[in-house]
Amino acid sequence: MTRRTGLRTVGYSDRFEAGRQLADQLKAYAHRADVTALGLPRGGVVTAAAVAERLAAQLDVFCVRKLGVPWHRELAMGAVASGGVRVLNQDVVDQLRISWHEIDKVTEEEMAELARQETAYRGDRPPLSLEGRTVILIDDGLATGATARAAVLAVRHLNPARVVLAVPVAPPQALPEFEELTDEVVCPLTPDPFDAVGRWYEDFRPTTDAEVRALLERLSAPT
Repeated sequence: MTRRTGLRTVGYSDRFEAGRQLADQLKAYAHRADVTALGLPRGGVVTAAAVAERLAAQLDVFCVRKLGVPWHRELAMGAVASGGVRVLNQDVVDQLRISWHEIDKVTEEEMAELARQETAYRGDRPPLSLEGRTVILIDDGLATGATARAAVLAVRHLNPARVVLAVPVAPPQALPEFEELTDEVVCPLTPDPFDAVGRWYEDFRPTTDAEVRALLERLSAPT
């Protein structure tokens, strides 16, 4: 396992530039027929598209939804991902004494949205097969790690040969667990203090469903 961090000291202009910087650290995977760049929606798909273009790799989306605390939805108590995987942040659940009924209710809501997203992004196109492939799992940044953790565990169920987690920015303390969960972690920027992902982008405007769909239609086939 390899962890490459601290290669940048400043942030990014936008998600495309972040993806290009990531691709520079992923050159070993360029022009290989077995590589899929897998973006986490929505913003992570933009970053993944830039990586896919530079590496001449397939692009696909892997849907993951944060499970927000019922009375404070911005605070993650876990996440769900394609394939029915649910990961909980047990520290948050225990500290706030969140009941299983509350957890299950939020899970049901987010699974419904996850299914909607997959239909909206792909239409009738099935997901790309990941069996035996090298999967580069990409988001536009890592905060608590709950979403990426759920995505990694779900991807593992699809029998890839290798899983690489690539994110443009993350707090340094969030990365060590992914050294155990993945085969490689690539993160050029690990600021401390971290504050929030959006702080490290000049342009961090929300990505739309239409933008995600357009990128997938253009880059989902190998180049």
